[in-house]
Amino acid sequence: MNMWHKSTYSPSSGDCVEVREHANGAEMRDTKNRELGALAFDTDQWVTLIASVTR
Repeated sequence: MNMWHKSTYSPSSGDCVEVREHANGAEMRDTKNRELGALAFDTDQWVTLIASVTR
């Protein structure tokens, strides 16, 4: 999976982030400011982040 996507829980106002998962982790970017780049996470960091926000 190497395509950018946003959560189905994102509001219709457009205030959301997009995520792109890949073999080495994931990247996250702001949908309103894509030109600013993305935050990169290695696999361990990404798993930790997802686990902490889903609690």
